[in-house]
Amino acid sequence: MAPINILPFERPIYELEQQLEILENQPDPTPGTKDAIRNMRVEIARMKREIFENLDPAEVCLVSRHGNRPQTLDYLELVFDEFVELHGDKAFGDDRAIVTGFAKLDDHKVLLVGQQKGRTLKERNQCYYGCAHPEGYRKALSKMQLAAKFQVPIICLIDTPGAYPGVDAEERGISYNIALNLREMSMLNTPIVCVVIGEGGSGGALGIGIGDHIAVLQFAYYSVISPEGCAGILWKGVEHKDKAAKALRFTAPDLAQLGVIDEVISEPLGGAHRDHRAMATMLRGSLNAALKELYTIPKDELLNRRYEKFRRFGVFEEGGDPAAA
Repeated sequence: MAPINILPFERPIYELEQQLEILENQPDPTPGTKDAIRNMRVEIARMKREIFENLDPAEVCLVSRHGNRPQTLDYLELVFDEFVELHGDKAFGDDRAIVTGFAKLDDHKVLLVGQQKGRTLKERNQCYYGCAHPEGYRKALSKMQLAAKFQVPIICLIDTPGAYPGVDAEERGISYNIALNLREMSMLNTPIVCVVIGEGGSGGALGIGIGDHIAVLQFAYYSVISPEGCAGILWKGVEHKDKAAKALRFTAPDLAQLGVIDEVISEPLGGAHRDHRAMATMLRGSLNAALKELYTIPKDELLNRRYEKFRRFGVFEEGGDPAAA
């Protein structure tokens, strides 16, 4: 039986895989059947590569939101060891949209900060679909400051459509708390690695996204606004979301070309939602390499580089005098 969460462009892949499963389950396959199985496996791999190498930005957005895509808690199980969760902001409550705690990444002791959307309806309601409240950002910052005190590196896994947009979040100072995180993270005297593992939406992502090494998974996106939100503002209709997605240039290759991120982390053939373990292995390798490099940089230089990294965003050179053209 095919999975429920099938994206439109994935359907030919699943149809072929169903045919392959029927052939593989035959009790006494003939030599011809064995040849057909081999050829079909090759064709499935070719089809995956062709489809996923040619996704447009709107399709990348769909992959980043896939219901089976690995989330922070999945990576906690597959990448990290000895996780000790830290709860609460010491002011209001414990926001389940952001998970924080100390963990081990191979030989490294790290503080993990990650946004969690949830899988079941109950989990999603508890996590507000990954949209954190002010207390979530306060929790994240207080734990990051604790890590900096003991010179423990910080890893942030970003996966949110944006901060919680409700009245209660506004009343409790969501904008202030995100802005505070931006300022304080820029001055934390310890290495910070940020990885967008799914959606990287607006200030909700930036609230834990100020770091020394910024990476984005191959089929994740990192943007000031969702394509639906952009289409609603600029073209007054969500039906223009594909046009907005292209204009925003929020895919990992675009971001790397623009100098917004430092690394594009490849995903398994067919996307991370098809193979959690393979994706976890790739993420582990990227995190280890980033931390190894950041450990070699003196702390003063580390802070200066971090500051200059974000100061460069939006810098442009003007051409000649337009009147002379």
